[in-house]
Amino acid sequence: MLFNSIEFALFLPVVFLLYWFVFRRSVRAQNLFVVAASYLFYGWWDWRFLFLIAFTSLCSWGSGLLIERYRTRPVAKAVHVLNIVLNLAILGVFKYYDFFVTSFANLFLHGRTDGLLLNIILPVGISFYTFQALSYSIDVYRGKLEPTRDIVQFFAFVSFFPQLVAGPIERATNLLPQFAKPRTFDYAQAVDGMRQILWGLFKKIVVADNCAAYVDYVYGAYSTQSGLTLAIAAVLFAFQIYGDFSGYSDIAIGTSKLFGIKLMRNFDNPYFSRDIAEFWRRWHISLTTWFRDYVYIPLGGSRVSKAKVVRNTFVIFLLSGFWHGANWTFLAWGAYHAVLFLPLILLGRNRKFTGVVAEDRLLPSWSDFGRMLLTFILVTVGLVLFRADSISQAWHYLALLPQGGAAYTEGLVACTVYVLLMLVMEWIHRAGNHGLDLHIRSTALRILLYYSLIVIMFFAYTNSEAFIYFQF
Repeated sequence: MLFNSIEFALFLPVVFLLYWFVFRRSVRAQNLFVVAASYLFYGWWDWRFLFLIAFTSLCSWGSGLLIERYRTRPVAKAVHVLNIVLNLAILGVFKYYDFFVTSFANLFLHGRTDGLLLNIILPVGISFYTFQALSYSIDVYRGKLEPTRDIVQFFAFVSFFPQLVAGPIERATNLLPQFAKPRTFDYAQAVDGMRQILWGLFKKIVVADNCAAYVDYVYGAYSTQSGLTLAIAAVLFAFQIYGDFSGYSDIAIGTSKLFGIKLMRNFDNPYFSRDIAEFWRRWHISLTTWFRDYVYIPLGGSRVSKAKVVRNTFVIFLLSGFWHGANWTFLAWGAYHAVLFLPLILLGRNRKFTGVVAEDRLLPSWSDFGRMLLTFILVTVGLVLFRADSISQAWHYLALLPQGGAAYTEGLVACTVYVLLMLVMEWIHRAGNHGLDLHIRSTALRILLYYSLIVIMFFAYTNSEAFIYFQF
């Protein structure tokens, strides 16, 4: 069920009314209803996927109880390791098996894969809920979290429908306790949630989907396009993927507020970053911090020798790339960002820029603007790898950029206007939690802004495109 669909527009108010008016008297009943609604939401794509998420949830919940029970014995570690291996094995089979078989066949079997491929459908959001479930068992094993004996509460934590298929990847330490206590309806929080939903829909329907039409056309025949057209498509893909993924996160976080649940922020104006390190503190924050806490720091982080810092940096960026998909392009994209990130961390400059850019000014300084522009260009070049079907295609695409020629213009003016509108809104509210985190006193002006965005969405609507990160 897509957020930008008629089905969800009917689903959400029904779930909201039942949640607050029928099931509010009992926390357990409310949690059970959340699980039922979430499984309906997830099963809308393919009901068979429900068995997989239920099995993942059951394994992680059971492992938490066993780890606690045998805390001082070796069996606790064995259970912990087994749960990690089992979850990653399931993820590996569904997401990476065919990739590894194909790569092996290309190297040693002249590309022949007869009878070797599984050709199974990738379950929507499997990488997201697998990592979320793993965060629970890891934190229990580390003693940072008491295991829950309430299986309904745990299933609600893993399957909570707003963030189930594309994040944010919540930590059990943040989300699980919220299902353990009664929730009360907060009008101000709900209103802010509706604003954030509206902003997320704007970024998806107006910015991302319109940019997608231009980008898909250019990439579909990139070898025949002018260099200027290729450069424009690369830039528009940067805004497409941002509008698409951050738009999903805004809708998820805003929807959660309607149910009295607070999710972590997943994007913090990443295209206003002044270097790559700041970019990665602002982009897909839930995944970045997951790898930091569960991979980078256990490996020694940056408090080890320079050689190990290099190793640790490449490990987390390569894993981050591979998490995104079973293709060498994603690994190359991760390696590219590791190379950009390494000089900053080795020189101790990875924390040079923190806080809000141009916090006390309307416009950034020329130096800040130059840094933001350079960072954006570096990110955009890397996204050519992310978007391409193969490394050779990405290399060919980049090699064609210097050639001349006129730009393909169909839809370009509209995309430019939509992107600029999004950037202006997010720049104005860069110190807030989202692009409509308003401080406008006039009710009339606020309503005019909301209706203006809705009208723009109506006229800019193209197709109900699936969110890009559903494939991950």
